[in-house]
Amino acid sequence: MIAQQGMGRQLFELKSSTRAVRIALAAVAASAAAVSFAQTAAPSESQKLERVEVTGSSIKRIDAETALPVQVIKKEDIDKMGVSTASELLKNITSNTAPLSDGASITDGTSGQRGFNGANLRGIGVSSTLVLLNGRRLANFASPGDNAGVDLNNIPAGAIQRVEVLKDGASAIYGTDAIGGVINFITRKDYQGADVSASVGATDEGGAGKRTLTVSGGFGDLVKDRFNVFGSLDIQQLDALRSGQRKFLRDRPLASTLPALMSSNTYPANIDINSAQRNALITAGLLPAGATRTRINPSSPNCNPPATVYAPQGPGGPLACSYDYMQDTEIYPESLKASFIGRATFQINPDHQVFAELMQAETESTYRLSPNPVRIRSLPISVLPERYRAVLSASGLPTTFSGIRYRMKEAGNRTHEVTSEGQRVVLGATGTVGGWEYDAALTRSENRATDKYVDGYVLFDRFEAGVRNGTINPFGPSSQAGIDLINSIKINDEARKSKGLSESLDFKATKPLMKLAGGDLGFAFGAEHRRETTSFNPSALLISNNIAGDRDSTGLSTRLQATRDRRDVTSTFAELNAPFTKALEAQLAVRYDRYSDAGDTLNPKLGLRFQASPQLVIRGSAGTGFRAPSLADLNRPTTYGVASSFLTDPQCVAKEDSIDLCTDQWPVERRSNPKLKPEKSEQFSLGTVFEPNSNWSFTIDYWNITKKDVISTLGEQIIVESPAKYNGRYITRDRDGFITNVILQKENQGRLKTSGLDLAADWRGAPTPYGRFSAGISGTLVFDYDRQFGPLEPYRSNLGRFLNDQVIQRWRHRLSFGWDYGPYNVTVANQYSSGYADQNTTYDPVTDALLPARRVKAYSLWDLTGSWSVNKRLKVNAGVLNVANTPPPFSNQAYYFLATYDPTHTDPRGRYFFSRVSYSFK
Repeated sequence: MIAQQGMGRQLFELKSSTRAVRIALAAVAASAAAVSFAQTAAPSESQKLERVEVTGSSIKRIDAETALPVQVIKKEDIDKMGVSTASELLKNITSNTAPLSDGASITDGTSGQRGFNGANLRGIGVSSTLVLLNGRRLANFASPGDNAGVDLNNIPAGAIQRVEVLKDGASAIYGTDAIGGVINFITRKDYQGADVSASVGATDEGGAGKRTLTVSGGFGDLVKDRFNVFGSLDIQQLDALRSGQRKFLRDRPLASTLPALMSSNTYPANIDINSAQRNALITAGLLPAGATRTRINPSSPNCNPPATVYAPQGPGGPLACSYDYMQDTEIYPESLKASFIGRATFQINPDHQVFAELMQAETESTYRLSPNPVRIRSLPISVLPERYRAVLSASGLPTTFSGIRYRMKEAGNRTHEVTSEGQRVVLGATGTVGGWEYDAALTRSENRATDKYVDGYVLFDRFEAGVRNGTINPFGPSSQAGIDLINSIKINDEARKSKGLSESLDFKATKPLMKLAGGDLGFAFGAEHRRETTSFNPSALLISNNIAGDRDSTGLSTRLQATRDRRDVTSTFAELNAPFTKALEAQLAVRYDRYSDAGDTLNPKLGLRFQASPQLVIRGSAGTGFRAPSLADLNRPTTYGVASSFLTDPQCVAKEDSIDLCTDQWPVERRSNPKLKPEKSEQFSLGTVFEPNSNWSFTIDYWNITKKDVISTLGEQIIVESPAKYNGRYITRDRDGFITNVILQKENQGRLKTSGLDLAADWRGAPTPYGRFSAGISGTLVFDYDRQFGPLEPYRSNLGRFLNDQVIQRWRHRLSFGWDYGPYNVTVANQYSSGYADQNTTYDPVTDALLPARRVKAYSLWDLTGSWSVNKRLKVNAGVLNVANTPPPFSNQAYYFLATYDPTHTDPRGRYFFSRVSYSFK
């Protein structure tokens, strides 16, 4: 059951928008009406709200009496969702918007953070969402890049007992960098007996199958034996999914849907020639009379489908071929996940415990993309096919031609093995001294990330030489000598290795100080000292800038270098829980943080809770946040690549009068910035929890977040669309005015403002002869999401619109209907995301104009799951996810590598069947 949530704040202390004030007043008015109804309808049936321990406070008390909105997902809820990984689970959290998933992380032009799965509460950034394991931090994903956060692959999914999502951001308890909120994964603390669970899953159309095994066991009774030792091992094998295995992708060939996203690098290769050479080929009958293009392909129009196809409106044009990379790639990686978490607890005496906790996780994912594109310029005529070579060797014609646009099919698909290893050791003690309850621990948490090239990459200089001397044939199958050369220069190299280490010592203590009218005045204080260390080690091959497919645009730079950075963070906090009366309670907290490289900050938090009636709580909170720039933001080495999107240069269009000529994936240079300032935020919330009786529960929570000095790059789309502002600063051009480089540098930009409502309702019917029925819904309605992308930029809305790299859907919900009948349970659930305005950076080659504005359809999936408790030991779960086999809606977004849909919020697997058997040896 989704836990009740609440909101509130001293509104006069913040400059709220008119809309926010109206919403707050409406919520209070609705609450007053509900109070009147509750008091007149059923005063004698007052129900106490459930008592549970929750994330968001160091003082133990009842969830309904706190001022903080917390969503709780229990293990039985997770089982009903049919998910087996932390990343899959969080896709069911409606406040988790545009998370970093496998599909999205494929789009990483420099391979820096491929394989990273990250949470993104409120859509304000992976770096602003704090992920905890049993209330303590883990090391962030080690590879330096645009995001700093915990890799969800490192969460021991099989041992999760519940997840608590604190939606009120900037936690003064855990860290004020949690501007978007806190996600706390909670595992078992002690256990006796043994459990084993195995599952298998398969898709309707093939690919993306899954097999899992979880073994858990523990022994020792803390009361009788004064110790408990517990461990859980989880292993998951996930199969790859190729694009050709999905009908929705076969039905969306780029040639007829988004020809501008096709590539001119093909197999066999396209040839670029000059006009004199073209005319000679026309005279020889090798090109049609009247031909005007200078890009040709000897295999046209047959080409080499399904990837290399004839598409007259594609970048190859009517005399050549174009490449549809979506027909020759994987959209879901093969991966092996193994994780273990163990805990040993010793009861020293009735007042003191010591414990040790070990978490070890490793995920190895294999990404297979389309073969590498390569351009080789100014080649000798002698490398051309015989018919073309004979014609173009005539007297008076050049002895070279412009070059080839080639897809290295014979080298294999680009294949990366990405390994993310997580380890955390916690040594701690809890107990009571003089009436104070204490909790202290020493924690060492580490993440290691390795990006290994295992196929599809070759040494560029030797490959180029092989083409120039004729050993490698770019226009058809190479000879055995050519194949042998390609195989001999293939790269098998751990190109990028990174390590992130977090070492900390923390302590907290709590005690009732005195009696107030409403109960004990609770007090807690604590401190933490944390050292963060990161290192990045590129291989010698990567530094040499000689890897075909991973070089800067000039082929000359060797500026990439190893880095090692470190900082210390010292924090203290204090918290008061003051029940002034039986109806009115306040939570006050303050946190002080000092960063050795970013200064210090003091951040308060206030929460208020008012028990308006036995059935109704009105509550709210307000606070400030502070996020220091990550070590990668400050010190990441400069990397080179191309823009994620195909972007049209308006300056070029004005001069050349051609969108076709002026649209490209322009070269980009990604830079860190050691002069960054921290991000700061203000947020508040206001809401109600209403339980008219034991069957019904309603919550409505208004939230409002303002973040300033946002740390980000300006964004390639924003830069290219505004040449008058950014020429010479972020855009460099050649003598003809064409873009040669776009600089993406981390900077403090303007503000980000977002607000909305979290809504939840739960109903659980009374038992009947036909079983017990239930229903529930949790949803997030966003009112606004406005952002400045730089000091020269106005606010732009991301709400209901794909902009730069994400969309913020106006409405998202999860709806479920349940039926329990003795040992049987059936759940029908719906996951819904509203439609939005599509990205519009791609053009139509037929009209030589930008694509017309369009909307991406809403995305709605229905799941059916069930369970049977055969006896006290044996339980069987089974289900069908995406019962209707609904494909991701079409999108013309050009930011992500996976085209014709948005991989950030959709699931390309389609209809998915699973079954699970669990047995308990108790």
